[in-house]
Amino acid sequence: MDVRALINSRPLSRYQKRIIALCFIIVALDGLDIALMGFIAPALKVAWGVDHQQLGMVISAALIGLALGAMFAGPMADRFGRRVIILGSVFFFGFWTLVCAFAADIGQLMLFRFLTGLGLGAAMPNVSTLVAEFSPEKRRSFIITVVFCGFTFGAAMGGFAASWMIPLLGWHSVLILGGVLPLLLLPFLLTMLPESVRFLITARAASSRIRAIVEKLAPGSTDLDTRFHMPRAPTNSGAVRLVTSRPYLFGSLMLWGSYFMGLFLVYLIGSWLPTLVRDAGMSVAEAAIITALYQAGGTLGSLFAGWLMDRVEANLALAAIYLAGAVFTTAMGLAPAHVLLLCLVAFCAGFCLNGANTGMNALSAGYYPTHARATGSSWMHGIGRVGAILSAFAGAQMLSWGWSLTQIFLTLAIPATLTCLMLLAKSYLGYRRQRDPLL
Repeated sequence: MDVRALINSRPLSRYQKRIIALCFIIVALDGLDIALMGFIAPALKVAWGVDHQQLGMVISAALIGLALGAMFAGPMADRFGRRVIILGSVFFFGFWTLVCAFAADIGQLMLFRFLTGLGLGAAMPNVSTLVAEFSPEKRRSFIITVVFCGFTFGAAMGGFAASWMIPLLGWHSVLILGGVLPLLLLPFLLTMLPESVRFLITARAASSRIRAIVEKLAPGSTDLDTRFHMPRAPTNSGAVRLVTSRPYLFGSLMLWGSYFMGLFLVYLIGSWLPTLVRDAGMSVAEAAIITALYQAGGTLGSLFAGWLMDRVEANLALAAIYLAGAVFTTAMGLAPAHVLLLCLVAFCAGFCLNGANTGMNALSAGYYPTHARATGSSWMHGIGRVGAILSAFAGAQMLSWGWSLTQIFLTLAIPATLTCLMLLAKSYLGYRRQRDPLL
């Protein structure tokens, strides 16, 4: 039985939908835990008397953990399986978030957030890999982007919970919530989340183990004599060697560079937009509304990016969306300081930039073969997180130089344009491969 053809030829089963739902919850809890420090920062400043620089170090510690967790988790998932790494990462970020609630000082909190980041960084790329390998290829991009909408959903739900819990129970309660929820999810994952059937085939697992999963995907489709395969057998090279091999190296570099620029843009704008709008003469409430619409645009943009990638060449689809993002980023810098106009432009910028960033998860999952998919996706995440880390320092430096909102956003249009060009280059490589299979 060709398992890939089986998955591609059938509508989504209830079993696949359950896997997608579990992965959505994992990403939502990941988004909640990443955003926690932003929710508790004002209360933490009052309680401990910390300054912006110390808070920035705590936030950066988590981002460094995210980058390292993603880089190391991918090769491990390609060696030991997606399921065990996902389970371990959920336990790890849940446990250390819970420990953060009992930190005695800013130094301990920084260490605990770094350890939390290791688990958070390992979770998302392996979730996207697992979802990709259970999804029919013609709908893969849309399904992955739906799952990753859980990130903004979790972050938003965390904000609502924090607004109620902090005044009543204190900032520690938010960290306890962020730690307990993943630990409560673990028993369900242990019993309901399977290993990737495609991974099991490439790992030459026992036929009985593969058959048990395939029967849940398509009841009655197998018997005791069924043997399983996929058209592309794994090569003898390891996952890391394949990702950096000649046929894949240029595409890998373009993926890494694109995601680096994408996360740099999204994190910088998301972190500093309220301050920039406030400095432009608007109220705190107006700045909050404009920033919220920027984030809300990302959820709809993610769904659109996934839908478009399933209908046209995926690299070209994302390149076009990033180019539109560059246009709207420029418009944010040139638009007059009018609330309604800035709300509209911010929504459109978030629609393009956040949406295209989510689409990058589907792009990397479709680029690499099964036995190197987790490594390829995780390395893209790890290198992209370096862009997120640098964005915090870049935003602070621009403000310290006294740059205006116009100067900053005109500058940010440059990396958005570079991202578009890198994806076009990757698309051209794919076209040359079709003409010359030796490339």
